[in-house]
Amino acid sequence: MASPPSAPLTPDQIRAMVAQGDLRIMLMCLVHLTGDRKWLNPPFTPRRDVRLVADPGAGLPPEAAAEIRSAVSELLMSGLPQPVITNPDPELFQEMMDRCLGEAVPPEYVGMMREDMGFASRDEGLRDPEELKVEDPEIEVIIIGAGVSGIGLGAQLNRLGIRYRIYEKNSEVGGTWWDNRYPGCGVDTPNHAYSFSFGPRHQWSRYFSLRDEIQNYLVNSADTFGVRSHVQFETEVVGAHWQETSQTWLLTLRDAQGLTHQTSAPVVVSALGILNVPRWPQIEGLNSFSGDVFHSARWPDDVDLTGRDVAVVGTGATAMQLVPAIAPIVKSVTVYQRSPQWARPIDGYRDQIPAGSQWLLTHLPFYVEWFRFTMLWRYGDGLLPFLRRDPQWQHPERSMNRINDRHRQEMTDYIVEQLGDRSDLLEVCIPDYPPYGKRILLDNGWFATLRRDNVHLVTDPIRAVDAAGVTTTDGEHRSADVLIIATGFETTQLTARLDVRGRDGAVLSEAWADDNPTAHLGITVPGFPNLFLMAGPNTGLGHGGSAIFQAECQARYICAMLVEMRRHGLGAVEVKPEVHDRFVAEVDTEHAELIWTHPGMTNWYRNRHGRITALMPFRLVDYWQMTHDPDLSEYLSEPRYTDLTTTSER
Repeated sequence: MASPPSAPLTPDQIRAMVAQGDLRIMLMCLVHLTGDRKWLNPPFTPRRDVRLVADPGAGLPPEAAAEIRSAVSELLMSGLPQPVITNPDPELFQEMMDRCLGEAVPPEYVGMMREDMGFASRDEGLRDPEELKVEDPEIEVIIIGAGVSGIGLGAQLNRLGIRYRIYEKNSEVGGTWWDNRYPGCGVDTPNHAYSFSFGPRHQWSRYFSLRDEIQNYLVNSADTFGVRSHVQFETEVVGAHWQETSQTWLLTLRDAQGLTHQTSAPVVVSALGILNVPRWPQIEGLNSFSGDVFHSARWPDDVDLTGRDVAVVGTGATAMQLVPAIAPIVKSVTVYQRSPQWARPIDGYRDQIPAGSQWLLTHLPFYVEWFRFTMLWRYGDGLLPFLRRDPQWQHPERSMNRINDRHRQEMTDYIVEQLGDRSDLLEVCIPDYPPYGKRILLDNGWFATLRRDNVHLVTDPIRAVDAAGVTTTDGEHRSADVLIIATGFETTQLTARLDVRGRDGAVLSEAWADDNPTAHLGITVPGFPNLFLMAGPNTGLGHGGSAIFQAECQARYICAMLVEMRRHGLGAVEVKPEVHDRFVAEVDTEHAELIWTHPGMTNWYRNRHGRITALMPFRLVDYWQMTHDPDLSEYLSEPRYTDLTTTSER
């Protein structure tokens, strides 16, 4: 990373830093610092740019660009006056969003973005200083998992003064980012959107950071937000049983030595995530392989691939990051592909953030907030309308609508450009399903890597593995001394992989039988009082956005429910079956018109019956609104038994 200077800068150095800044973002900073609305009007009107890493020149004329840079430089050299506008009102904020992006932002995003950028509190309405200033000894939460969701929820519980414990099976926080450490592992969401909205803004080295930097960020976040002291590491929750008489969950824990013991609490939150249980393919003879064999999510610390013949099974997101990272050091790598993947080229995907931009992110007030806004917007809801089926579209077999077809052509042209005269690769690398029908991938040098002399792409299905290598259905045997399984994760069991038993003996694995997990808002399940889920069914993002944004929405909902329980003296809350069923029906109705249910296509988002269980069909702003404030009328509730004076209504 090109580090920004830490010592005071000369005027010329300041001008040099400002010259690397994004003009659309500096315009917003000028509005804050000066209060002058001229910066929102011509000639200072940025051009719309939908690229994730947009042109910092914003399409502005040279004279306007020079005036913006000069004004920002003068303010920085003068020591920065007190901002005139620290918290723009909703009307001004709407205008600033529109001008910053060069497009009209729907008004429903005002509240969401004000919270995400820190102009409004995520905790608004949750904490009454007089009512909640003393911890309630009757409310305690157990969180299962210390990944992104567990850390985010713990931070909010700390702010609200609600007691909690976190049990984490690993020896450190991080969840998915602790488990996955294969070469090339990184995020495919811009980091300034893939980070918590609260707390100090992290100085990311790249637009899309690699695994180690993300893991370090989560470790630092756990420390900064005071979450670490609540975590008991190397402790796995293996079961949770609801105790009707005490309105508590009895949890069975297993420590690193395999010993079990029990604990209890009124509320349990499962923050297990979905990308942490490896899915192994059913391949004959897999256990007979004599070399190193491992799943990409269980990468051995001591493995050395230098000069070795490596086989990689799978061509999904992991393989697309892994193969380009190892190809330069191995003797050969043979990739076994079941189906090709669409991949988007992203300018700046592997670039470090320039030193000047880093300096502005740190030193220019409001720059980091608006930088985050532009990243989250461009990787947010804009794509979703183009993933909806147009019943009048004449080519439904290849795309969903005219825009989706244009995206298909753009990505096809890119693949052809990358593979050049390799007709053998072109035949097997252009998918036959609509783009975005599976997880959309960002090109990490994948297509260029396939052209290397030491990289071989095999599309015949695998018949069997023996001690020395892999045999495909065409009868050809290819030797290998390392076999890497990159076939993804078990994504339908979720919390049901634990022994969870609710009211009247309800078993979560039975409620979710046949690979069909469901939950109201992805958070609550009928028959399981005081159990809340994070990263639950139908909350994944297929059209863009940030998993951390989703986690914060879910944390807000859970915390708001805990506050309601505290305010009303409730001992148990349980979503009504009809509310749950209505939400699931809405999810299915929406998905029936979206790309992930396109016929003839498989993806890990859907179960074996074709129902989408992983993805959310709604916009980010819709989910933010749905989860902002729980409606107690949607729940069956019971007073705390210690406060019970009348028979509860059920």
